[in-house]
Amino acid sequence: MALPRILVLVLAGGAGGRLELLTEQRAKPAVPFGGVYRLIDFPLSNCQHSQLADVWVSVQFHPTSLSDHLANGRPWDLDRTTGGLMMLPPFQGTDRGGWVTGTADSLWRQADLIREFAADALVVVSSDAVYKLDYRDVVETHLGSGAEVTMVTTEVAEDDASRYGIVELGDGDSVAGYAYKPDQPATTTATNEVFVFTPGPTLDRLEALNDDAGEDGLEDLGSRLLPDQTRDGAARAYPLQGYWRDVGTVPAYWQAHRDFLSAEPPIDLDDRDWPVHTRGGRHSAARIMAGAVVDESLVSGGTRVAGEVRGSVLSPGVVVEQGATVVDSVLLPGVRVRAGATVTRAVLDDRVEIGKGASVGGDGEITLVGRQARIDPGTEVLAGARVPDTDPED
Repeated sequence: MALPRILVLVLAGGAGGRLELLTEQRAKPAVPFGGVYRLIDFPLSNCQHSQLADVWVSVQFHPTSLSDHLANGRPWDLDRTTGGLMMLPPFQGTDRGGWVTGTADSLWRQADLIREFAADALVVVSSDAVYKLDYRDVVETHLGSGAEVTMVTTEVAEDDASRYGIVELGDGDSVAGYAYKPDQPATTTATNEVFVFTPGPTLDRLEALNDDAGEDGLEDLGSRLLPDQTRDGAARAYPLQGYWRDVGTVPAYWQAHRDFLSAEPPIDLDDRDWPVHTRGGRHSAARIMAGAVVDESLVSGGTRVAGEVRGSVLSPGVVVEQGATVVDSVLLPGVRVRAGATVTRAVLDDRVEIGKGASVGGDGEITLVGRQARIDPGTEVLAGARVPDTDPED
């Protein structure tokens, strides 16, 4: 029996506005995570370990930041003569061309290419969450169910449920109800933005919905498509067993890093059977200087620590000078914290410099400092502040 033909579409085109300064100059999937990774490394590594080699990435905002990272797809075994990685930028020239206005709209605009590929199953995933999942197992379950869509689900906190598509389960794995970002969620079972579609019926349905959509268009998958499939009894659920965290907001991004500081992190990023791959440069070993203190932290190669670091994540090239203190923070590549400075509960973007004796953040909301910003010596940046790039031409 022939293996099913499977196509993966990674939706990487969103503006990522909820990540604020972190996505002003980069695509959301290109945002660094865990020191050496980017957010898109997680779905691409899932594809590799699921042995899915036909992967299309839909891009839109700041595409260069993502293209530079993906290159030819080699870290994820996608640099192939036939199949492999393909980028799908916005285009003009047909009635499907133009700026993408949502995830369902993106699917509709690529419908002709998807039909031509003639897949048995279409896996559609976002790239703003941290998790591990065998997509092929979801596909096999989907194909055996006869469903038009299988939604991968996870449990979320009750006070956070209104941010997601919420599922009500029926008998077995059937989906009895679906609501997209409801004000009053009926359950805490949420879709985790991984869907397996049967392409033909789904694309036919999209065409009909698009004809009726009017000026609003198709918008997101949860706006029209998924509710329509659910009403027709064509939706099934696949519960994710294990860790999943959406990192689409600054507090969630910060908290996800906290999750990985324990002695037993929720995902072993170096698991020999399921490592997370990335395209990274070459960095020397981290240097911890005499008198330095490093406690419960992730320290990447190429860093130099002479001060005190607690409960934090240091990306490649970070320097924490003698007498400086970094607590409960995430420092992206090239950040420098000068002598006597303190950084607390903050996220510092690429190449930020904290001047001598300056104080950034504190108890309370997460402080965010934009790329290449310079905090003058002795300056106090209060908790929860947003400091934009102060010298974008550097």
